[in-house]
Amino acid sequence: MSGTSAALKPPADATTPVRHPDAPAPGELLGAHYGHCFGCGEEQSHGLHLAARAGQGVSITAEFTVQPAHQGAPGLAHGGVLATALDETLGSLNWLLRTIAVTGRLETDFVRPVPVGTVLYLEAEVTAVAGRKIYSTATGRIGGPEGPVAVRADALFVEVKVDHFTDNGRQEEIRAAMSDPDQLRRARAFEVNP
Repeated sequence: MSGTSAALKPPADATTPVRHPDAPAPGELLGAHYGHCFGCGEEQSHGLHLAARAGQGVSITAEFTVQPAHQGAPGLAHGGVLATALDETLGSLNWLLRTIAVTGRLETDFVRPVPVGTVLYLEAEVTAVAGRKIYSTATGRIGGPEGPVAVRADALFVEVKVDHFTDNGRQEEIRAAMSDPDQLRRARAFEVNP
């Protein structure tokens, strides 16, 4: 990525990321972490409905189709929507570490326009871990894994406790998520939100 700031360069003592033994298997669909998430939630009518799959090591692939509701300029995806897709993809990596983390910094390069109706194919990986800091990178390509690069991002995620969400979120949504009888959905609801 061009011009990555010093804040996104791992320190010399950073370690190689290690996939958690209970992480989803390579190729497994991760599913939505929360039904109302704009990035991946199936209950968001204008959301991205981004679908992510576990990859090898600490990597994932994801895709979403740019819909008319995602426009900025006529017929083109809004840059903020593309940044959201990158952020959602990068945040989903934390599920492979089984770590609750939030976006601390996201730097994005917009390389080419992405037309409405396009499938954006994303690849992301964790590159390093230093204490509570998780460094990662992602690339979005038009049409498939070999398509032209449209967007790129580098990110820093910071590990947090679940209190980050329960203390700051709107209480009715917190209560609903915490009372979900599905233990996995309950845990995932708090994994990637800022």
